Amino acid sequence: MPMLKQHITIVRDLAAELQAFLTASGHDRVFVLTDVHTREKCYPRIHEVPALREAHLITVEAGDLNKELPQVVRIWETLVREGASRNSLLINLGGGMVSDLGGFAAATFKRGIRTLNLPTTLMAAVDAATGGKTGINFRGLKNEIGAFHLPDAVLIDCAFLRTLDRENLLSGYAEMLKHGLLSSVANWRDIIVFEPCASPLDIDALSRLVAASVAVKERIVAEDPKERGLRKALNLGHTIGHAFESLSFERQHPLAHGHAVAAGLVCELYLSHKCCGFPVDTMRQTIRFIKDCYPPFVFGCDDYETLYERMTHDKKNENGQILFALLAGIGEVRINCTAGKETVLESLDFYRETSL
Repeated sequence: MPMLKQHITIVRDLAAELQAFLTASGHDRVFVLTDVHTREKCYPRIHEVPALREAHLITVEAGDLNKELPQVVRIWETLVREGASRNSLLINLGGGMVSDLGGFAAATFKRGIRTLNLPTTLMAAVDAATGGKTGINFRGLKNEIGAFHLPDAVLIDCAFLRTLDRENLLSGYAEMLKHGLLSSVANWRDIIVFEPCASPLDIDALSRLVAASVAVKERIVAEDPKERGLRKALNLGHTIGHAFESLSFERQHPLAHGHAVAAGLVCELYLSHKCCGFPVDTMRQTIRFIKDCYPPFVFGCDDYETLYERMTHDKKNENGQILFALLAGIGEVRINCTAGKETVLESLDFYRETSL
């Protein structure tokens, strides 16, 4: 059943918008979750908001390798110690790791307390902070444990994006590229002609692209909040991308999520062409953009079985089959697609050949 539209706002005056939201929210206590980086770089922008004067700050270690159960326990313990109730509010100030981790902690504490997401990275703004998916990594598997928990609101201030380095900008931009492929030729074209790492960064133009990207995800999530059907389209690039990410964790050299998605898109566009007839010219243009922007993820033939085994653990799988979200064309989604092992391994060959 479709759900109510999320309250997602791209803001110009974050402090004023935050004050207005908190004044009207009716919470009893406020907690602000940051990681060690966003506490230093981002929290100063909101700490003088009057409604946050008595807020309790919780800070966790940064990085996706820390998105695990011990950090969740740390948040739970603070909430218990400080007397949080079902009517308390947890503000997640940070990137995708913070919104995933904080969202999961909030979803499970007292069977669910309220959250507000303030994304500080492009990845969080267009993906992790919206849609209500939360989760943590478990035994080397990406987001293996999680829950659906929709935030009360998401306030997106693109001024935070000025603080991002190239790697983090490109990480979020991969999700925007995915949204472009899922929506329309016009959106896809706007994405591949913009220069996400230009100096200076055109924040106004990027803000418009972010708004369009968020609208794509909002529409899909509103139609299918619990990922029974259409929402599976948002996993385009992720089945193989998560396998790349897991392999990078094993190597102790974590690959940024969006970089893994970009690599996964190359492979899954190949599968889209082979299995669904995705146009070869569009595939080549998209892959050229990815190749020009993203460094290659290096792996060899001896990694194929490990990567394939990781794909078999994907949450979308059913009846022992790996299920992919693929495309017949831009905006023409095909969910629950299967591909033989040989074809999947061919896509890994294709990635390595196009990354040379």
